[in-house]
Amino acid sequence: MARRVVAISPRGGIAAAALVLLLILAALGAVMSRAEVGAGLSPSDWAALRFTVVQAVLSAVISTICAVPVARALARRRFFGRGVLVTLLGAPFILPVIVAVIGLLTVFGRAGWFNLALGAVGLPPVSIYGLHGVVLAHVFFNLPLATRLLLQGWQTLPSERFRLAAQLRLTPFAAFRAIEWPMLRQVLPGVAALIFVICLTSFAVALTLGGGPRATTVELAIYQAFQFDFDLGRAARLSLAQLVLAGGAALIALWVIPPVSLGSGLDRPVQRWERGGTARALDTICITLAAGFLLLPLSAILWRGTWGLAAVPPVVWKAAGQSIFVGCISVVVLGVLALPMAGWIASSRRGGVEAIGLLGLSASPLMIGTGWFILIHPVAAPATLALPVTALVNALMALPFALRIMVPRLRDTVQDYGRLSATLGLRGWPLWRWVLLPRVRAQAGFAAGLTAALSMGDLGVIALFADQDRVTLPLQMYRLMGAYQMEAAAGAALILLTLALGAFWICDKGGRWHAEA
Repeated sequence: MARRVVAISPRGGIAAAALVLLLILAALGAVMSRAEVGAGLSPSDWAALRFTVVQAVLSAVISTICAVPVARALARRRFFGRGVLVTLLGAPFILPVIVAVIGLLTVFGRAGWFNLALGAVGLPPVSIYGLHGVVLAHVFFNLPLATRLLLQGWQTLPSERFRLAAQLRLTPFAAFRAIEWPMLRQVLPGVAALIFVICLTSFAVALTLGGGPRATTVELAIYQAFQFDFDLGRAARLSLAQLVLAGGAALIALWVIPPVSLGSGLDRPVQRWERGGTARALDTICITLAAGFLLLPLSAILWRGTWGLAAVPPVVWKAAGQSIFVGCISVVVLGVLALPMAGWIASSRRGGVEAIGLLGLSASPLMIGTGWFILIHPVAAPATLALPVTALVNALMALPFALRIMVPRLRDTVQDYGRLSATLGLRGWPLWRWVLLPRVRAQAGFAAGLTAALSMGDLGVIALFADQDRVTLPLQMYRLMGAYQMEAAAGAALILLTLALGAFWICDKGGRWHAEA
C-alpha cells in the first residue's frame, strides 16, 4: 500500500500529540490536586448537576423531535431558496453564543417582539430566563444541527424503495413505517446523544439566560466559585464532576449508538410520489416555522445591532482587537498541532492518535481553564496570560473538528501520491510543500476559519482569567448586558458577528483560492 511507503515523518505528529496530551493532563492533574474529594459536593452542587442533566435531556429531546418533520419536509420538497435555507442551517454552529443570545432576547425577551405580540392580543408576557430560556437557546443552536444530520440520513435512503412503495400503493403511514422509520431508529439515538453531550458543557447560555439557585449548570457553578468565592477547591471538585459527567455520557453514547446500515441502491436521484394537499401543507408549515425560528433572531441581530452601533463605547473596539488577536493565535496553534497530527494519522494504518485530539471534547474548556489557572496562580498573575491561555484552549477545542476535516483528504493524497513521492525521495518539508499542502489547502482553510470564528465568539476561559484591561468582545458584551446597556451590547454583537463570519470567510476563501482539487 502507498501509505506504507510515503515518507511522512511521524516525529512531528508524535510531538504534537504529546504536547496536546501534556496540556490536558497537566490541567487535569492540577484540578485533582485541589479537588479535596473527601469534602464532597454541597447540596447546591448536586442541584447544579441535576439541572445540567435535565436541561441537556430536554434540549436533546426537543431538538431531535422537532428536527424530524423539518428534515423530512426538506427531503420531500424542492422549492426556490431551498439550498440557501439548508446552508443557513449551518450558521448557528459558527455563530457566537453571546450574539445569538442578543437575537433571542430581542425576539423572546421581556420587551421582545413575541411579548409585544402577546400583549397586543391581551395575553400575559413570558420570561425567557430560567430553565425554559436555556432550553430555548439550546434548541435554537441544535435544531439546525439535528436537521442537517437527519437530512443526511434521508439522503442515504435508496430511491428504489420509494419507487417500490409507490408501485405497491402503500399508504403514507405504511411507507413511512417500512422505509423511513428504520432509518430514524438508527440515526436518532446518535443525533440525540451528540446534542446531549454538547448541552452538558454549555456555559454562555446558562450564564446569560440561567443563573439563580434553580438554573445553574455545573460550568456556571465553576465560574461562580472562581468569580465570587475564589474557592479553587470547590471549582476543582466541580470540574472533576463535569469531566465524569461529560466523559461518561460520551462513552454511553458510543455504546448505545447502533451501526447504521441502510442498504444500497443504484445511486439514482431520490424521487418521491407522495400526493395530496395535506402532506404538502404540513411540510410547508414545518419549513416555515423552522425558517422563522432560525431567521428571526438573526434578523433581530442585524436590525438592532445597526441601531446600536452609535452607542458602542470605545472599550468595545479595544475588546474587538483583542478578540482578533485571540482568533489569530488560535489559528496558528491549531496549524502547529493539527497538520503534523493529521499527517501522522493519514500515513499510518492505525488511527489511535486521533483519540488524543478527541480529548478536547471530553474535557470541558472550563475544566482545562481551571487547571491552568491553578498552575499559573502561584508563579504569575493569571490575568497577564488571559489572552494566550484562551487562544490555546480554544485551539484544543477545535482540534477534533480540524482532524476530522483534514484527515480524509490527506489519506486520499497519501494513497494517490505516496509511492511517487517515495520514489522521488520527497520527505519532510519538500513533501509537505509540493504534495500535501497544495491538496489539503481547502480543508485546512475551512478548519482555520471554523477555529477563528469559534475562538472569537467563545465566552468561557476568558471569563476565568480576564481583568479590566484584558477582555475579549464576548466578555465585554456580557458586561454591557449586565450594566443594562442593551443598545451598546447589540452594536457589539453586530461587530462580533461581522468579525466571526469575516474571519471564517477569509480563511475558507483563502484556503480554496487556487487550491488544487
